[in-house]
Amino acid sequence: MPELAQDAPLLVGVDFSSAPTARKPVVLAWGTRRGPRVSVQRIQACASHEAMHHALHTEPAWVGGFDLPFGLPRELVEQLQWPTDWRACMDHYCGLTRAQIRDTFAAFTAARPVGSKFAHRACDAPAGSSPSMKWVNPPVAYMMHAGVPVLRALPASLPGLDERDEPRVALEAYPGLLARELVGNRSYKSDDRAKQTTERLIARKDLVDALEQGRTRLGLRVVLTHAQREALVDDASGDTLDAVLCMMQAAWAGLQPNWGLPANVDALEGWIVSAGL
Repeated sequence: MPELAQDAPLLVGVDFSSAPTARKPVVLAWGTRRGPRVSVQRIQACASHEAMHHALHTEPAWVGGFDLPFGLPRELVEQLQWPTDWRACMDHYCGLTRAQIRDTFAAFTAARPVGSKFAHRACDAPAGSSPSMKWVNPPVAYMMHAGVPVLRALPASLPGLDERDEPRVALEAYPGLLARELVGNRSYKSDDRAKQTTERLIARKDLVDALEQGRTRLGLRVVLTHAQREALVDDASGDTLDAVLCMMQAAWAGLQPNWGLPANVDALEGWIVSAGL
């Protein structure tokens, strides 16, 4: 593997929650890259969006991968006759209540045929991600509603959507994309204690092993202390591991022209880091 540039900025991977608590916080994995080695510096738990904002704002510069959608499907936005400029669209969307979002999206899906209830972004198929308009299982629409205002308030640059001359760069990540590359469709996490099985524990061990050995198309490998490795494996919710997966996607993006975004990325929908790689 060729040696890569050394002057890499601070990295952060964020496993986001639309309603964080002390028991189910937003988890931040901070790290640095030297060549192909990405070292985890620390894991930080934030029990509120305010705490997350403070943690991200305290560091003056970073490249971050965030596990929440940054944009809505163009088909949905145009049919609802919402603004098609991303900033104006997010102003409108984030000004709605969750109940208004649910009712609007439910009405949209009710009028569509079985099998194509949801509108999708161009990145959904290559990433294997849920549609960003989904409000249940998982409620990614609410995650965007809560998370995008935090990023815009930092401020941070959102390549492809809201380009700013800022030292903080926020990119949409999806840990499931990288996890599937490493362990296939094996489940490695659950918030339900009854489902925190030995099989999922073994899958987390295998996933961590693969990350340490660099068995991904990203061309990077994670460097962990013994304690960090144990923490990733022992967290049956998978939140800590997901934060590290997002950090690895951010590390990859930091090495790519235009942050690894396709040349024809839709400036309303955005793109998931490393989708289609």
